Order: sequence, then C-alpha cells, then structure tokens
Amino acid sequence: NSIYVDAARSMGAGKMRIVFVHILPNCASPIVVKASMDMGMAILGAASLGFLGLGAQPPYPEWGAMISVGRNYLPDWWWYSFFPGLFIFLTVLGFNLMGDGLRDILDPRHRE
Repeated sequence: NSIYVDAARSMGAGKMRIVFVHILPNCASPIVVKASMDMGMAILGAASLGFLGLGAQPPYPEWGAMISVGRNYLPDWWWYSFFPGLFIFLTVLGFNLMGDGLRDILDPRHRE
C-alpha cells in the first residue's frame, strides 16, 4: 500500500479507478523502459549467436553472420564487417533512446 492509494481510497475512489488512475500510470514507465532495453539485448544476443554460427543459416541474412564472414576480409575490405556492426549499434541505440523518450513522456512524476 502506498500513500497515494490510501489517499484515493479515503476520498471514496473505487478499486478500478485506483488501479487505472493511480497504479498503472506509475507502472507503465518502468515496463516500457525494460521492454526497450530487452529489445536491444535480444538484438545483441541474436547477433552474437549469428557471429558464432548458431543463428540463422545462409541464405538468410543476419548481421552477426555478416560480421563473422567479414572477419576474414578485414585488412582489405573493412566495410564488409563495419557496416553490419554499425547497424547493430544504431539499432540498439535507437531502441534505448526510444525507451528513454517514452519514459520521459509516460512518467507521471514529470507531468505538470
């Protein structure tokens, strides 16, 4: 029990109103941030498995497998490994920034 739930109950708010107005808005922000971080971790995990050869097999494209194959050509064709790694970085960064932005929007403590 939190103070704001007790205060809402003392003002005569029903159970559904307490859940949807007071509890869920405080839970939405951490859930969104956790989901966006987990999406980035899933992308890194899939790329790691692909790099080790345990991911999707050719002819299906996978960033981790592209980096693994590009390792052999690194001195001459550096871009063969660079761009898949860059796209992994940008995708994970994008999910993390999206989660941070949604947290700023959804966090009820920052509302005026």
